[in-house]
Amino acid sequence: MAATTRDRMIDAAIDALQKKGVAGMSFTAVLDASGAARGAIYHHFPGGKAELVATAAARNGDQVRERLAALPAADPVILVESFLALVRPVVAASADGAGCAVAAVTVDPDSGDLRTVAATAFDSWTTTLAERLTAAGADPATAADLATTLLTLLQGAHVLCRAAGEIEPFDRMARAATDLVRHRFASGAQGR
Repeated sequence: MAATTRDRMIDAAIDALQKKGVAGMSFTAVLDASGAARGAIYHHFPGGKAELVATAAARNGDQVRERLAALPAADPVILVESFLALVRPVVAASADGAGCAVAAVTVDPDSGDLRTVAATAFDSWTTTLAERLTAAGADPATAADLATTLLTLLQGAHVLCRAAGEIEPFDRMARAATDLVRHRFASGAQGR
């Protein structure tokens, strides 16, 4: 099924948020990337740029949540390793100057309502990851703490890799996180 003009505009906005942030995202770039006519902006997004940005960040949040929900839950270590493998290419893009579309809406000084969109997305990611960790055998409190830690590490890795222009900060974090999780769940009883 072909994407609608509105869908193409939202996808182009996600890409623009990842590469330029809210301040650097322009309607011209979104229109060019989506192939939409100028009149499509206010037809599909009567609230203007703020509505388009909020819609794009919410969609990207849902996309990430769906991918997290599909992580294997054989055991916590496998789940964490799968999570790190899933996000590595995204963080690698940070080394080339990209970033998280959801996080991008939190750094704009005028983001107000957009921060609520980001908070909702991040909460859904944390909840979904915690549910997967619980299904993998972690007790709910440990799962919630570990999910929050992993997402915090992910967002920090975006920033460090973007600043360094390389993936090495993520790889160091991934090794340390994996070692900590292996140690935590090595006995089979801890955190369960």
